Amino acid sequence: MNEHYRILIHCNDEKGLVYKVSSVFFNRNLNIISNNEFVDKIHNKFFMRSVVAGEIAPDILREELAAVLPKDAELDVIAPRQKRIVLMATKESHALGDILIRYEAGELDATIVGVVSNYDLLEPLVSKFDIPFYTVSHVGYDRDEHEQQVLNQLSELGEIDYIVLAKYMRILTPKFVEAYEDKIINIHHSFLPAFIGANPYKQAYERGVKIIGATAHFVNNHLDEGPIIAQDVIPVNHAYGWEEMQRLGRDVEKIVLSKALKLALEDRIFVHANKTIIF
Repeated sequence: MNEHYRILIHCNDEKGLVYKVSSVFFNRNLNIISNNEFVDKIHNKFFMRSVVAGEIAPDILREELAAVLPKDAELDVIAPRQKRIVLMATKESHALGDILIRYEAGELDATIVGVVSNYDLLEPLVSKFDIPFYTVSHVGYDRDEHEQQVLNQLSELGEIDYIVLAKYMRILTPKFVEAYEDKIINIHHSFLPAFIGANPYKQAYERGVKIIGATAHFVNNHLDEGPIIAQDVIPVNHAYGWEEMQRLGRDVEKIVLSKALKLALEDRIFVHANKTIIF
Protein backbone atom coordinates (compact mmCIF):
# COMPACT_ATOMS: atom_id res chain seq x y z
CA MET A 1 0.00 0.00 0.00
CA ASN A 2 1.30 3.46 -0.95
CA GLU A 3 1.30 5.33 2.38
CA HIS A 4 2.01 8.95 3.18
CA TYR A 5 4.21 9.85 6.15
CA ARG A 6 5.16 13.12 7.80
CA ILE A 7 8.78 13.12 8.95
CA LEU A 8 9.70 15.59 11.70
CA ILE A 9 13.37 15.98 12.63
CA HIS A 10 14.93 18.25 15.27
CA CYS A 11 18.59 17.87 16.17
CA ASN A 12 21.97 19.57 16.40
CA ASP A 13 23.04 20.86 13.02
CA GLU A 14 25.84 19.25 11.11
CA LYS A 15 26.94 18.94 7.50
CA GLY A 16 25.15 16.52 5.22
CA LEU A 17 21.92 16.06 7.15
CA VAL A 18 19.64 16.78 4.22
CA TYR A 19 21.69 14.47 2.01
CA LYS A 20 21.59 11.64 4.56
CA VAL A 21 17.85 11.89 5.08
CA SER A 22 17.15 12.21 1.36
CA SER A 23 19.34 9.16 0.70
CA VAL A 24 17.15 7.07 3.00
CA PHE A 25 14.09 8.22 1.08
CA PHE A 26 15.77 7.49 -2.26
CA ASN A 27 17.07 4.06 -1.26
CA ARG A 28 13.57 3.09 -0.11
CA ASN A 29 12.00 4.40 -3.31
CA LEU A 30 9.96 6.99 -1.41
CA ASN A 31 8.61 9.99 -3.27
CA ILE A 32 9.16 13.35 -1.54
CA ILE A 33 5.87 15.22 -1.69
CA SER A 34 7.13 18.29 0.19
CA ASN A 35 10.21 19.26 2.16
CA ASN A 36 11.15 22.15 4.45
CA GLU A 37 14.32 22.81 6.43
CA PHE A 38 15.53 25.51 8.80
CA VAL A 39 18.76 26.02 10.75
CA ASP A 40 18.76 28.08 13.95
CA LYS A 41 22.34 29.29 13.70
CA ILE A 42 22.35 30.85 17.16
CA HIS A 43 21.53 27.55 18.87
CA ASN A 44 22.99 25.31 16.13
CA LYS A 45 19.69 23.48 15.73
CA PHE A 46 18.36 21.81 12.58
CA PHE A 47 14.66 21.40 11.82
CA MET A 48 13.15 19.45 8.95
CA ARG A 49 9.64 18.46 7.91
CA SER A 50 9.17 16.13 4.98
CA VAL A 51 6.13 14.43 3.54
CA VAL A 52 6.92 11.23 1.67
CA ALA A 53 4.87 8.58 -0.10
CA GLY A 54 5.72 4.93 -0.73
CA GLU A 55 5.61 1.42 0.59
CA ILE A 56 7.48 1.01 3.86
CA ALA A 57 6.59 0.21 7.45
CA PRO A 58 6.87 3.32 9.68
CA ASP A 59 9.03 1.50 12.25
CA ILE A 60 11.55 0.54 9.58
CA LEU A 61 11.63 4.08 8.19
CA ARG A 62 12.14 5.48 11.69
CA GLU A 63 14.95 3.03 12.37
CA GLU A 64 16.79 3.83 9.14
CA LEU A 65 16.47 7.59 9.65
CA ALA A 66 17.66 7.35 13.25
CA ALA A 67 20.77 5.51 12.05
CA VAL A 68 21.92 8.49 9.94
CA LEU A 69 20.95 11.27 12.38
CA PRO A 70 22.86 12.59 15.40
CA LYS A 71 22.24 10.65 18.61
CA ASP A 72 20.37 13.57 20.19
CA ALA A 73 17.87 13.79 17.32
CA GLU A 74 14.16 14.07 18.00
CA LEU A 75 12.48 12.08 15.25
CA ASP A 76 8.83 11.47 14.46
CA VAL A 77 7.44 9.39 11.62
CA ILE A 78 3.75 10.17 11.53
CA ALA A 79 1.10 8.44 9.49
CA PRO A 80 -1.50 11.20 8.98
CA ARG A 81 -4.74 10.49 10.81
CA GLN A 82 -7.62 12.38 12.28
CA LYS A 83 -6.35 13.72 15.57
CA ARG A 84 -8.57 13.72 18.63
CA ILE A 85 -9.19 17.18 20.07
CA VAL A 86 -11.16 18.64 22.97
CA LEU A 87 -12.51 22.18 23.00
CA MET A 88 -12.80 24.11 26.25
CA ALA A 89 -14.82 27.30 26.63
CA THR A 90 -16.52 29.43 29.27
CA LYS A 91 -19.25 31.82 28.10
CA GLU A 92 -18.15 33.41 24.82
CA SER A 93 -19.27 31.59 21.68
CA HIS A 94 -17.38 33.22 18.79
CA ALA A 95 -14.17 31.15 18.85
CA LEU A 96 -15.95 27.93 19.74
CA GLY A 97 -18.65 28.47 17.14
CA ASP A 98 -16.13 29.16 14.39
CA ILE A 99 -14.30 25.89 15.05
CA LEU A 100 -17.56 23.94 15.18
CA ILE A 101 -18.67 25.39 11.83
CA ARG A 102 -15.32 24.56 10.22
CA TYR A 103 -15.58 21.05 11.68
CA GLU A 104 -19.08 20.58 10.29
CA ALA A 105 -17.85 21.80 6.89
CA GLY A 106 -15.08 19.20 6.86
CA GLU A 107 -12.26 21.75 7.07
CA LEU A 108 -10.59 20.18 10.11
CA ASP A 109 -8.76 16.86 9.80
CA ALA A 110 -9.74 15.95 13.35
CA THR A 111 -12.38 14.43 15.56
CA ILE A 112 -13.82 16.66 18.26
CA VAL A 113 -14.40 14.19 21.07
CA GLY A 114 -16.09 16.71 23.35
CA VAL A 115 -16.52 20.26 24.60
CA VAL A 116 -15.78 20.97 28.27
CA SER A 117 -16.99 24.09 30.05
CA ASN A 118 -17.40 25.34 33.59
CA TYR A 119 -20.84 26.70 32.56
CA ASP A 120 -23.71 25.12 30.65
CA LEU A 121 -24.47 28.28 28.64
CA LEU A 122 -22.92 26.95 25.42
CA GLU A 123 -24.52 23.52 25.49
CA PRO A 124 -27.41 24.50 23.16
CA LEU A 125 -24.88 25.67 20.55
CA VAL A 126 -22.72 22.55 20.80
CA SER A 127 -25.72 20.22 20.69
CA LYS A 128 -26.55 21.47 17.20
CA PHE A 129 -23.37 19.74 16.01
CA ASP A 130 -24.02 16.42 17.80
CA ILE A 131 -20.86 16.78 19.87
CA PRO A 132 -20.81 15.72 23.54
CA PHE A 133 -20.87 18.64 25.99
CA TYR A 134 -19.55 18.28 29.53
CA THR A 135 -20.23 20.84 32.25
CA VAL A 136 -17.67 20.78 35.04
CA SER A 137 -18.84 23.56 37.33
CA HIS A 138 -16.32 25.48 39.41
CA VAL A 139 -18.95 26.69 41.88
CA GLY A 140 -18.25 25.48 45.40
CA TYR A 141 -14.73 24.25 44.63
CA ASP A 142 -11.29 25.79 44.94
CA ARG A 143 -9.16 25.96 41.82
CA ASP A 144 -7.24 22.73 42.48
CA GLU A 145 -10.41 20.76 43.22
CA HIS A 146 -12.17 22.03 40.12
CA GLU A 147 -9.17 21.45 37.91
CA GLN A 148 -8.86 17.86 39.12
CA GLN A 149 -12.47 17.29 38.13
CA VAL A 150 -11.68 18.68 34.66
CA LEU A 151 -8.67 16.36 34.40
CA ASN A 152 -10.84 13.43 35.42
CA GLN A 153 -13.34 14.31 32.71
CA LEU A 154 -10.61 14.59 30.10
CA SER A 155 -9.15 11.24 31.07
CA GLU A 156 -12.54 9.63 30.46
CA LEU A 157 -12.43 10.91 26.88
CA GLY A 158 -9.41 8.75 26.07
CA GLU A 159 -6.41 9.82 24.03
CA ILE A 160 -6.30 13.56 23.34
CA ASP A 161 -3.90 15.07 20.82
CA TYR A 162 -4.78 18.73 21.47
CA ILE A 163 -6.87 20.76 23.88
CA VAL A 164 -8.12 24.01 22.36
CA LEU A 165 -8.97 26.80 24.79
CA ALA A 166 -11.68 28.57 22.81
CA LYS A 167 -12.00 31.43 25.29
CA TYR A 168 -11.70 29.26 28.38
CA MET A 169 -11.30 32.01 30.93
CA ARG A 170 -9.57 30.19 33.75
CA ILE A 171 -5.87 30.04 34.55
CA LEU A 172 -4.48 26.51 34.42
CA THR A 173 -2.16 25.20 37.12
CA PRO A 174 1.27 23.67 36.43
CA LYS A 175 -0.24 20.24 37.15
CA PHE A 176 -2.71 20.63 34.29
CA VAL A 177 -0.12 22.05 31.88
CA GLU A 178 2.31 19.23 32.66
CA ALA A 179 -0.38 16.64 31.92
CA TYR A 180 -0.80 18.04 28.39
CA GLU A 181 2.55 19.67 27.66
CA ASP A 182 2.71 21.31 24.21
CA LYS A 183 -0.85 20.11 23.58
CA ILE A 184 -2.85 23.07 24.90
CA ILE A 185 -3.58 25.85 22.39
CA ASN A 186 -4.94 29.16 23.70
CA ILE A 187 -6.25 32.27 21.97
CA HIS A 188 -5.31 35.55 23.60
CA HIS A 189 -7.22 38.68 22.73
CA SER A 190 -4.13 40.80 22.21
CA PHE A 191 -1.11 41.00 19.96
CA LEU A 192 1.27 39.47 22.53
CA PRO A 193 3.46 40.42 24.28
CA ALA A 194 1.44 43.65 24.51
CA PHE A 195 -1.42 44.05 26.99
CA ILE A 196 -1.11 40.82 28.93
CA GLY A 197 -3.86 39.94 31.40
CA ALA A 198 -7.38 41.26 31.84
CA ASN A 199 -9.21 43.85 29.71
CA PRO A 200 -6.62 44.09 26.91
CA TYR A 201 -8.94 46.04 24.63
CA LYS A 202 -9.46 48.66 27.30
CA GLN A 203 -5.70 48.77 27.81
CA ALA A 204 -5.22 49.18 24.06
CA TYR A 205 -7.84 51.93 23.87
CA GLU A 206 -6.26 53.86 26.72
CA ARG A 207 -2.84 53.54 25.10
CA GLY A 208 -4.17 54.86 21.77
CA VAL A 209 -2.98 51.96 19.65
CA LYS A 210 -3.37 51.96 15.87
CA ILE A 211 -3.64 48.18 15.52
CA ILE A 212 -5.31 45.48 17.57
CA GLY A 213 -4.79 41.78 17.18
CA ALA A 214 -4.90 38.28 18.56
CA THR A 215 -2.32 35.64 19.39
CA ALA A 216 -2.64 31.86 19.45
CA HIS A 217 -0.01 30.16 21.57
CA PHE A 218 0.81 27.00 23.45
CA VAL A 219 0.11 27.23 27.16
CA ASN A 220 2.98 27.00 29.63
CA ASN A 221 3.37 27.90 33.28
CA HIS A 222 3.87 31.61 32.57
CA LEU A 223 0.65 33.51 31.94
CA ASP A 224 0.26 34.36 28.24
CA GLU A 225 3.96 33.73 27.58
CA GLY A 226 3.87 30.33 25.88
CA PRO A 227 5.34 29.69 22.41
CA ILE A 228 3.48 31.75 19.80
CA ILE A 229 1.88 29.85 16.92
CA ALA A 230 -0.05 32.49 14.96
CA GLN A 231 -0.88 36.19 15.13
CA ASP A 232 -2.82 38.75 13.15
CA VAL A 233 -3.84 42.41 13.43
CA ILE A 234 -6.36 44.88 12.06
CA PRO A 235 -6.09 48.70 11.94
CA VAL A 236 -8.03 50.96 14.31
CA ASN A 237 -7.92 54.68 15.09
CA HIS A 238 -8.93 57.28 17.68
CA ALA A 239 -12.61 57.00 16.73
CA TYR A 240 -12.92 53.44 18.02
CA GLY A 241 -14.09 52.86 21.58
CA TRP A 242 -12.77 49.86 23.47
CA GLU A 243 -16.10 48.03 23.10
CA GLU A 244 -15.90 48.35 19.31
CA MET A 245 -12.27 47.23 19.42
CA GLN A 246 -13.41 44.19 21.35
CA ARG A 247 -16.09 43.38 18.78
CA LEU A 248 -13.63 43.65 15.89
CA GLY A 249 -11.02 41.77 17.86
CA ARG A 250 -13.29 38.77 18.21
CA ASP A 251 -13.23 38.31 14.44
CA VAL A 252 -9.44 38.26 14.52
CA GLU A 253 -9.41 35.87 17.47
CA LYS A 254 -11.43 33.17 15.78
CA ILE A 255 -9.43 33.35 12.54
CA VAL A 256 -6.08 33.17 14.34
CA LEU A 257 -7.19 30.29 16.56
CA SER A 258 -8.45 28.25 13.61
CA LYS A 259 -5.20 28.91 11.74
CA ALA A 260 -3.13 27.73 14.71
CA LEU A 261 -5.25 24.60 15.09
CA LYS A 262 -4.86 23.74 11.41
CA LEU A 263 -1.06 24.06 11.70
CA ALA A 264 -1.07 21.74 14.69
CA LEU A 265 -3.29 19.16 13.02
CA GLU A 266 -0.96 19.08 10.02
CA ASP A 267 2.14 18.54 12.23
CA ARG A 268 3.75 21.76 11.06
CA ILE A 269 4.94 23.10 14.43
CA PHE A 270 8.24 22.59 16.22
CA VAL A 271 8.66 24.04 19.72
CA HIS A 272 12.16 25.11 20.76
CA ALA A 273 13.38 27.59 23.39
CA ASN A 274 9.86 28.93 23.98
CA LYS A 275 9.54 29.70 20.26
CA THR A 276 7.96 27.89 17.37
CA ILE A 277 9.36 26.94 13.98
CA ILE A 278 6.47 26.51 11.57
CA PHE A 279 6.56 24.95 8.11
